[in-house]
Order: sequence, then C-alpha cells, then structure tokens
Amino acid sequence: MAALWEDIFSNKEVLEEIAPIAVDKALLMGVLIRTKDNPNSSDVVNFTPFTLLPSPVPKALFEQAKSVQEDFNLLVDRISQHPSFLEQVLSSTIKVDDFIERLFTIHKHVQDEGLAQSVFLGINRSDYMFDFSEDGTTSLKQIEINTIAASFGGLSSRTPAVHQHVLKTLGKTEEASKILPNNPSHGIARGIAKAWELYGSEKAVVMFLVETTQRNIFDHRYIENELWDRNIRVIRRRLGDVFERGTLNADKALIVDGYEVAVAYFRTGYMPQDYEDKDWEARLLMERSKAVKCPDVATQLVGTKKVQQELSRPLTLEKFLPDRREATARIRETFAGLYTLDIGEEGDKTVEIAIDNPDQFVLKPQREGGGNNIYGEEIKEVLEKVKDSIERTSFILMDKIRPRPLKNCLLKAGGQIQISECISELGMFGVYVRQGKQVVMNEGVGHLLRTKATEHEDGGVAAGVAVLDNPFLV
Repeated sequence: MAALWEDIFSNKEVLEEIAPIAVDKALLMGVLIRTKDNPNSSDVVNFTPFTLLPSPVPKALFEQAKSVQEDFNLLVDRISQHPSFLEQVLSSTIKVDDFIERLFTIHKHVQDEGLAQSVFLGINRSDYMFDFSEDGTTSLKQIEINTIAASFGGLSSRTPAVHQHVLKTLGKTEEASKILPNNPSHGIARGIAKAWELYGSEKAVVMFLVETTQRNIFDHRYIENELWDRNIRVIRRRLGDVFERGTLNADKALIVDGYEVAVAYFRTGYMPQDYEDKDWEARLLMERSKAVKCPDVATQLVGTKKVQQELSRPLTLEKFLPDRREATARIRETFAGLYTLDIGEEGDKTVEIAIDNPDQFVLKPQREGGGNNIYGEEIKEVLEKVKDSIERTSFILMDKIRPRPLKNCLLKAGGQIQISECISELGMFGVYVRQGKQVVMNEGVGHLLRTKATEHEDGGVAAGVAVLDNPFLV
C-alpha cells in the first residue's frame, strides 16, 4: 500500500509537469476558496488546497465507515430526544464551560416552554482515522461526530474529477476509473429540501446562517444552487441580522426581513467566538420558533466530546438503540478508548495515566472547528494545572490513533511542489429527517477525505493545515 504512485513521486520532472495541470483542473471544476486577504470578495480566488494524487484507503475500512453512518444518524437523533440524558451527562461540563452552559440554558428554555418545531433535520459528518497497530493490522477508529456546520460537502463533490483527470494525464486510465463518484452536496440539499417540503409553506425560505468572514463560500454555494434548482429560495444571514431583523409571529413562525424561514441551516455557531450577547438572543429566538433548525440546540449538544465519551460506556448505546443490536455492535467497533475526567475515583485514575503516558493520548475540550486538541507534553502541563480542580471536567481523554504515514504531494497556492509524509482522515456525511416521531429519511450521502503532513497534530482544511483528497481503495 505504501508504494502506491511511487513511480510518480520519485520523478521530479513529471511532478513539475503535472502539478499545474492538476491546479488548472481544480480551478475548472470550481474547487475554490477566497483569499485570506479578501475573505468576503470573490474578485480574486484561489484553488482550495488538495493532494496531487488520491491517497490509498483500505477498502474494507471505507465500507465499514459507510455501513455504520445510518446507525450514527439514528443514534444522534434519538439522543437529541432525551433531555434528561443530556442534562445528566453535561452536568459537570456546564459548570466549567461557559459555551456549553449557554447552549444548555437555551435547550432548557425551549424544553420548559414546549417545542414549537415538529420537523427535525440532521446533517452529520462522522470522522475517522485508520489505526495501524504493532501486529500490522489496521482498524477504523472514530475521532468525532460533527452535528453542526459539517463542511466540505460541496467542494468534495468536485474533487473526484480532478484526480481522474490527473491520472488520465499520467496514462493511468484504469486507476482513473476507480476514483469513487461522490456528491455529498446533492444528498445534503435533498435533506434540506425534504425538511422544507414537510414544513409546508411554498413561500418559506431556507436561511443559511453564515460567519462574518466567508472564505469557504463556494462550499456553501454548491448546496445553495442545488436548492435553487428545486425552486427553493435561499437567503444568507448572520446571527446578528436575525437579532436585528428577526421576529416570531403568533404561530411561532420565524420571520427574517419579511421572509418566513422554513429551515435555518447553520454554517456558523459552533465556537464561542461566533457569539456576542445579541447572537445568543438570536439563537434563542430561532430555537423557540417552529422553523426547522439544522441543528436544533439539542442535536448540537449531542455532538459534544463529553457525550461521545459517555456513549463508550457499557450499555449506553443499548439505551438508545434497544431494537438495533447489530447497529450497536457496528457503532461500538469504531470507538477508540475514551475516558472521563469527572471529579471522583474514575477521573483521578484518568488524570494519573495521562500524566504518566501523555504520548498515548489526546486531551479534547468541548470544541468544534479543528485546532483545539492537546497532545504530548502539553497534556501533562495542562493536567498538572487542573488535576485538583473542577476545570478538568471541561476535557475528555481519548486514546491517540496512530495512522500509518503515506507519501503524497500537497498542492497549496504559492506552495512548493514537494513530497510529504502524510496521514488522512475519512469523513462520512449522513442526513436524516424526522417528522414528529417518524424518521422519513436516513441516508449516508457521501464522503470526505482530508490529508495533512505528519508534522501537524491538529487542524483541518479551513485551518490551513489539511487539504482535500480522494480515497483510492486498496
């Protein structure tokens, strides 16, 4: 497996000839990102960083990740309907994490007031790495599940054609034909369209909630355009716009700038810096409305690391999927070791093993968006500081996954053409729609492969560390 494309990577002349062809194809296919200097203008754009060639992925593990996605969709949906479980699991976290506490306060508010929302839409991405063990076997291990603003469904729909073209140019037509078709943006848009249809008003709109800085706008636009093709109107607003110009009518419909909102699709709102006080007010207003939120606040809380850790405990999965024994086995097989840092004997033990063996673990705060995890000696430093304090409960500890490094060439605007030792992360997109208690759609809708040089412990494409890739199944 390690020798795939060795004939290309060892030939500097071929690399220098093929890289510009690959970049031009990416531009032709719309694999685009705005520049750091002008993140809110499309006057000048770059290609989104990507690998020159597709990375090898074990076929059995790819199929395993694909087969378990509908199980994860169902699990997320069912947990989101159990407020008592969320309250119990997050009880220690909300005492020390202001962000989770504010989300939970909104959750509690709408629970006490009574849910106006009757249609629920989940767009998830479950992320994995391939753990290479000492005996030479490789296994699929989940890193996390993203329940809010899962990105790159649009751009990853455009990358297969780039690698197909590169391989054909290299005379590898048979290999080119093995690049998997992939169109997450189509499946994501289908889920949004289904929720819009069940909302039941043809005049209502889909509102994308977006960040102030919008470098990754083209990833959104592919999904938007799929919706426009279905004659569904899309508006783009920031949380601050909803605060300033959003209201609820007597039926609890959400009205923004005169438009009734059927679906509020979050591409922001997953980090503390996404919110000022007025944005929290806007979030509460939306949660109290009958609009379909993707995600609603309960589903966002299901995506926290603390819930992930709790699900790995014996019999917890069975609580939510009592009728799905095979599904619980499939899900559990993907779990890495996850450990609590709650106050008490169990948490004390976790602190002790992490301080003694920091290189074997990753310390994870309750944050999305990449670049937040703590590794190596820094784990020791952080835990020495907080080990006797309730502050430690804002983290969970996870076994460090050790993928086998492989070679690739990472193409970035203004970067050099060089071969790097790389590791890859596989994401599977899932979409579900529920009306009342009935699940009316539950599908895996595509994949995302991101690859980065081994010198980077953490961070994704948006953070400028990882690049887009395609799996080449072996």
